[in-house]
Amino acid sequence: MSLYPSLEDLKVDKVMKAQAQFAHTISSPAIAEGHYPAIAEGTYQPQAAGLGMPSSTLYPNLEELGEYMGLSLNSDEVQRNLALVPVADNQLAVQSGTGITGMVRPVTGSDVGIRRAEIRPGIREVILCKDQDGKVGLRLRAIDNGVFIQLVQANSPAALGGLRFGDQVLQINGKNCAGWSLDKAHKALKVAADTRMELIVRDRPFQRTITMHKDSSGHVGFIFKMGKITSLVKDGSAARNGLLTDHYICEINGQNVIGLKDPQIKDILTTSPTAMTITIMPKFIYEHMIKRMSGGLLRSAMDHSVPEV
Repeated sequence: MSLYPSLEDLKVDKVMKAQAQFAHTISSPAIAEGHYPAIAEGTYQPQAAGLGMPSSTLYPNLEELGEYMGLSLNSDEVQRNLALVPVADNQLAVQSGTGITGMVRPVTGSDVGIRRAEIRPGIREVILCKDQDGKVGLRLRAIDNGVFIQLVQANSPAALGGLRFGDQVLQINGKNCAGWSLDKAHKALKVAADTRMELIVRDRPFQRTITMHKDSSGHVGFIFKMGKITSLVKDGSAARNGLLTDHYICEINGQNVIGLKDPQIKDILTTSPTAMTITIMPKFIYEHMIKRMSGGLLRSAMDHSVPEV
């Protein structure tokens, strides 16, 4: 699960922490009678009533917030979506005394689309068996002395093993791939045993994920053409959360969309939940990755299934 909430999550989290801190303050033992500081006559006392809140409340509660960026922020909805994630001391944490220490509670933290799209640090081992034709369903690409996955064929052993476009292959059957040519990498796949092929893989190092929220009209605020982001809407959720132009959309909520036509991508965006995650790759790397691959091959052969979590 990602440790990094979206900008909207941070805003909501700050309100929640302020409320919790205020509740903790007013629940402290009252000052002894006769020791209250006197208030000079004529001193200005700020009134919250003008903000549409009771004068005893410093911050609006979640019910008064109603909706923020199209999000339902009533307490029941928030409780259903809260995720407790341990964080380091230097990351956003709830102050001690609020009942939850060293945790963040992003609204989108438990969203299944975000879990599907997560790019995990570190490396992982994948063990594959070849299919009846002696193939695993992978195409590789050499970039900067590294070997990367260019194509994962639908319904192949590679797809069932959770491999994705852009993953870096570090080892094949115990042999380091650094500096290998494309021919050498494909040969290593070919000569591997049919019943067991061991790969050491790093999750999509050239890609990054951005979580954003749809507004009341169902938009997040960017325009794309042929899968490439061309412009951003000023002050939209996409711009606020760091989406960039001249990047290609690789995944939406973890589902690969490479090779799909724009109307198909639009349909996936439209049917996505309010909180959505887009995985992007810089234009110059993406175009090098898919070099010499036809759009028809990407559309028909690429695995576009929704990954399991």
